[in-house]
Amino acid sequence: MKLVLGLSILIAVSLFWAVTLWRAGQTEARAEAAFPPEGQFVDVAGHKVHAVVMGSGPDLVLIHGSSGNTRDMTFQLAPKLAERYRVFVFDRPGLGYSDPVSSDGSTITEQAATLVAAARELGAEKPLVAGHSYGGAVALAWAVHHPDDISGLIALSAASHPWDTGLTTYYKILSHPVLGRIVMPLIAAYATEEIVEREVAAVFQPDAVPEGYSAHFGPALTLRRDQTRANALQRRNLLEEIEALSPRYPEINVPVEILHGSADWAVGLQIHSIPLRDAVDGANLEILDGKGHMIQHTAPEAVIDAIDRTAARAGLSP
Repeated sequence: MKLVLGLSILIAVSLFWAVTLWRAGQTEARAEAAFPPEGQFVDVAGHKVHAVVMGSGPDLVLIHGSSGNTRDMTFQLAPKLAERYRVFVFDRPGLGYSDPVSSDGSTITEQAATLVAAARELGAEKPLVAGHSYGGAVALAWAVHHPDDISGLIALSAASHPWDTGLTTYYKILSHPVLGRIVMPLIAAYATEEIVEREVAAVFQPDAVPEGYSAHFGPALTLRRDQTRANALQRRNLLEEIEALSPRYPEINVPVEILHGSADWAVGLQIHSIPLRDAVDGANLEILDGKGHMIQHTAPEAVIDAIDRTAARAGLSP
C-alpha cells in the first residue's frame, strides 16, 4: 500500500512539474513574440548585446535598472532625447535580449566593459552615460574603470554606496543554486497578470504608473527563467561590488549630475546620492521633491535637463 501511495505521489509530482515546465515555456514564447528585440545585435567577445540606436547629435548611452530592458528607456525618454542626441540604449548583459558575460551574474565591472565595447562598435567613442538604479552602478563602474571612454555621467536614482539591510528573501531564493531553479519555473508558469501589474505599481510608488507603460515595456519579459536568474545573481553580488567600487569615486574626473527622488523607497537618497555627491568633486545633486524611484518616467523633463547640463559642462551641447 505504501509503495502504491509513493508511486502515485511521484507520478502526480512528475506530471505537475512537466505541466509547469510546459506552461513556463509557453509563457516565455508568448512574451518574446509580443515584445521582440527592438534594435540590433552587437558581438562583444562572443557575447550578443542588444542595442537600440536613435537620433543624431552628441552620443548618449542609457542604461536600465534591475529586471529591465531597452523598453524601459524607449517608452518615452529615449525618443525625446533623440531629438538632439544620438541615443544608444542597451540591454544589460543577462537581461532583455543580451547574453550574460558570466555564469555567476555578470558583475557591474564586466557589464561596464561589455557596454563600452558595444558602444565603441556602434561608433560611440566617448559618450555621455546615464544609468538608472542598478544601471547607475554600471555607469559608475564605467566612469571609474574606463575614464577615457566617457564624457559625462548622469546618475538617476543610482545604487552607489553600501547599505546594511541585506538581501531580501526573494533574491536569496532565486539566486540559490537549487531553490532558484525550482521557483523560477513556478513564477514563469503561474504568475498572473494581476500580480505582475501590482509589482510594477510597487516600483513606481508613490507615483502612478504612466498610461501605456506596461503595454510598451512588456513585464512578461522579466518572468523568463534565464532573465530572472541573471537578475537575482546580479542583485546578490551587487553589495560586495559596490563596497569595492565606491572608494574609487573621487577618481571620477568628468562632469557628474545626480538626480534622486526624495520619496524613493527602493534606493535611499541618504544612503546613495548624497554620499555620491560628496565623493565626486564638482558633482551636482538635484533632489526631486516627493518623487519615487522611477524618475525617468515621472520626471522626464528634469532628467533631460540634467543630461543637457552634463553635455554643456562636457562641451558637448546639442
